[in-house]
Amino acid sequence: MGAFEWPWEYSFPPFFTVQVQTRTKEVQLGTWKDLVRNYQRHQQQALLNITEDTPLFVNEAISRKLPIDGRLWVMEALEKTGHAAPLDKQKQRWEVYWHTLPEWATLVHEWAVANGMTNTVCTLYELVAGDTTVGEEFHGLDQGVFKKILKTLEARGRCELIAFDDNEGVKFFS
Repeated sequence: MGAFEWPWEYSFPPFFTVQVQTRTKEVQLGTWKDLVRNYQRHQQQALLNITEDTPLFVNEAISRKLPIDGRLWVMEALEKTGHAAPLDKQKQRWEVYWHTLPEWATLVHEWAVANGMTNTVCTLYELVAGDTTVGEEFHGLDQGVFKKILKTLEARGRCELIAFDDNEGVKFFS
């Protein structure tokens, strides 16, 4: 994995101030939404605390940072498109989905079918951390997010979640 490529706006000081003019604000929001999803994807991190001054929200080189209310504005916009979900009532901790849960569900199911994993039980650990998924986009994904993906698949009738001996698994259907 190479270095993350920041968009040019990240080095533009006004990018870190929520703009007033409607069209400029819309463009800014679109860039922030893409940046959050792409950054989290590159870092392979589904969890984000918007109160932490991470490089995502703070550009030390130009001494600028997006204020907390700006961060919340971006995350709530991502929530509306199905790319984020708050983990607490204060909306400080978030899950970020670079694919929506239905998109993730399709990817995981296609992998299961292509790799002959239907009608067999796999543990959640084996799916997010096992050797058979190395190189897959969901490898290393947060288990809580992965469970939500599987629940989406289960609602479609494409898998069944199973609990056994202090472990959790899934059985995929074709």
